[in-house]
Formats: sequence, structure tokens, C-alpha cells
Amino acid sequence: MAARATIVLLHGFTQTGRSWDPVVAASAERYRALAPDLRGHGAASARRPVDFASIEADVLALAPPRFTLAGYSMGGRIALDLALRGDGTGAAQERIERLVLIGASPGLEDPTERAARRAADDALAHEIERDGVEPFARRWAAQPLFAGQPPVVAAAAHAERLRSTPDGLAASLRGVGTGAMEPLWDDLPALRVPVALIAGERDAKFRAIAERMAERIPHAELHVVSGAGHAVQLERPEVVAALL
Repeated sequence: MAARATIVLLHGFTQTGRSWDPVVAASAERYRALAPDLRGHGAASARRPVDFASIEADVLALAPPRFTLAGYSMGGRIALDLALRGDGTGAAQERIERLVLIGASPGLEDPTERAARRAADDALAHEIERDGVEPFARRWAAQPLFAGQPPVVAAAAHAERLRSTPDGLAASLRGVGTGAMEPLWDDLPALRVPVALIAGERDAKFRAIAERMAERIPHAELHVVSGAGHAVQLERPEVVAALL
């Protein structure tokens, strides 16, 4: 019997590797899944530094020589940066068989907008350090981005957020937040691997971003998941498992 392919799953900001459990359970017979807690989160809350290069080195050390790489939101940004920049030699993309990006963005193109977002991320990091995780988690969940989540999904997401520390989440915002990311829009045509872009039907912002990305990536497929919002893998794990 042939060995199962490996897929590495990168979670979003405030989540942990456990957030992928429903997806993994729906497709355990099809592939071997690795879903680590990324620096600043869960069991890796205390790991430093928290930046793109360090997290990507962790992923490459964990993964086998060839693997599929999937990421949601923050995890999608990290996955995309790893595929395009990796260790700086281009060798990382040679190890990736397929890239799956869920509710992900290549970053903010406008320098002024990026600087404003970096300042906002830093202010939010200070807020988490001051108030603790639980008050922040409730405010974070109230964003329009997560509107319409089924109660069971929202409850699971809240429990996930409580598994991280204030210092860890603050470090993540400052190190790999949207404001800290160098934009990758101009690099997208350099992706040589097949790319699946997944967005929720209710997630108008990231659906539009995925549509723009699909126009620039040579081998891209866009999948809009009906009835889902931003966190597609939480709301429709069976669909994401099938797409993986």
C-alpha cells in the first residue's frame, strides 16, 4: 500500500492546531495531517522570536521532504510567504506539492495603509497585554468578519482563544500580523505549484481578495463555499476536507 500523502495545516491568529481537528477527522483516511501550534499560540505561546522566518523554519523542520501546505487567514499568509520566499533560496517551493489558502491575503500593497495597520496591530497587542485574553477574545469574536457563525462554532473558537497567553498573542500580532507582512501581490505569478483558493460565501472581503489572487496565480482554482463565512474550515470542515 502506498504511503499517505502529508498535509501541513497552519491555523489562524488566536487559534491552535486543534482548530483543524474536524477537518482532519473528516479525511483521516486520505492523508497524514500535521497541525502544529504556531509560535505565539497554544503550546508554542512562549516560543520566540515570533516572525515569518522563524515560523517558516519550524514548518520546514516539521514537514517531510514533499508535502501539501494549507493555511487559514494568518496561517495562509505564512504559507504563502513560505512558498514564495521560504529560506530565501526558492528551495521551499520545491518541497510543496500543492498550496491551499483559506481566507488568506498576500498583504497590503499601499505603504501608508500597511503602516496604519502595523500601528493598529501594535495598539491591539498592548490591549491584550493590559486586559488579558478573555476580554480580548470576546471583542475579537464580535467583529463583522465572524458574523453569522453558528453558536457551536463560535463557542469552539472562543475556547481555542483561551489556550494562548496575552504575551504570545501580542507577539504574534507584532511579528506576523497583517501590518508586519511584506506584500506578495507582485510575487504571485512566481507560484509554480497548484493553488486552491478557498473563501466563504458570506466573506465578501476575502472572496474578493481570492478572486484577485486567482487572476495572478498561474495554476489557481477558486472555491467559494456556500453558507460559510471567513472561518470556512470551522463552519464547513467536511467541504474543506474534500477540497484538500
